[in-house]
Amino acid sequence: MEVKGKIIVVLPPQSGTSQAGNAWKKQEYVLETFDAYPRKVHFDFFGDRADQYPLALGDVVNLSFDIESREYNGRWYTSIRGWRAEKIDPNAAAAPQQPMPAAPAAAPSYAAPAQPVPDFTQSSKNDDLPF
Repeated sequence: MEVKGKIIVVLPPQSGTSQAGNAWKKQEYVLETFDAYPRKVHFDFFGDRADQYPLALGDVVNLSFDIESREYNGRWYTSIRGWRAEKIDPNAAAAPQQPMPAAPAAAPSYAAPAQPVPDFTQSSKNDDLPF
């Protein structure tokens, strides 16, 4: 999945050692989307990706992520785990668009209707409608 937005919070890095004795590292961020109703998205990079994608406050990024849920003591917890972040230059010009096709040289002419169109705005004496 992907989301585009601006980094509004950079949390302190976390690290430690697992029960198996392996070192781990995690870097968390909060991104705000550019939707009509902006949403805040908390996500993290885990392991080597924490160093591979260093983001700074104000960076505009296109984040690729996975959503992951796990159970602990009868409660479920969901996290958004980033796996790629592509920085986007907010000042870059939009991609050039294809020019609109030219309008036809002459609009086609249409023949007048074969029969006159009835005028329903005038009431007649033969109306059987109550209004």
